[in-house]
Amino acid sequence: MAFVSPSGLTEEATERSVEIDGMRVVYHDVGEGPPALFLHSHGPGTTAWITWHKVVDEFAKHFRCILYDMPNFTKTGPMVYEDGSHAVQARVGTRLLDALGIERCPWVGNSQGGQSALSAAIRHPERVSRFVLGGSHIATGGDIYLLATRPDEAGYFTELARRDPTRENVRLYLSRHIYDQVLVTDELVDYVRERYLSRPDLVEARNASKSVPHDYRPQVPGVRAPAMMVHGRHDKMVPLEVSITLLSLLPDARLVVFNDTAHWTPFENPREYAQHVLPFLLDG
Repeated sequence: MAFVSPSGLTEEATERSVEIDGMRVVYHDVGEGPPALFLHSHGPGTTAWITWHKVVDEFAKHFRCILYDMPNFTKTGPMVYEDGSHAVQARVGTRLLDALGIERCPWVGNSQGGQSALSAAIRHPERVSRFVLGGSHIATGGDIYLLATRPDEAGYFTELARRDPTRENVRLYLSRHIYDQVLVTDELVDYVRERYLSRPDLVEARNASKSVPHDYRPQVPGVRAPAMMVHGRHDKMVPLEVSITLLSLLPDARLVVFNDTAHWTPFENPREYAQHVLPFLLDG
């Protein structure tokens, strides 16, 4: 089972790791040039590679792409914490940059990775030159929606797969994150399930951790880094209204909406994702 980039890069060949405070932090290093940090989507078994492998070639033509696997998902950890999960992911991201000798760079995130980039722009503004998010909540613990229902359908099936990761439940979870069901292949189901089941120590650490709720909305208007939101019109995990709210709160922001796309925008719509996000990063 292998997911390769369009140019033939593999997950194994690009994987690197560093030790930070006794914890192994895993990342992929692709390309040359100024650095950019990429943060992956939410869900059991998700990795930086599965989130970004379809677009990394285009970005690597201009940037050194650091694809960061966040704590307690499939590779990095274990780490037990009591803090907002996005604050933790942002803090470990800054430590990874420290280890690589990178002071400041763009942060590119999808789903939880986007919210962690937002957290970094608020808590560590000197480390974030500009950032990309989309399919991302504003508050750790979930937002209050004006129009959409909560709890959301995708969140329900994500937690079902986390508690009982049968092939059927993993497929149900992925089918709610991805709009075009042709993309929910047996290969993808097995990849995500096997990555999740391969590290019971990370599952245990995640279950032992406490993610403290935190609403970033009062702090968002103070963000000075330019931001871009890329949101799928049919996102069942985080409704489009959240990115519209961010557009109204962030001082320097733009929003791109993809039709026929759900929660995994760089995986579902890689060509258009690169066409919109890459110029934004190069403008910096």
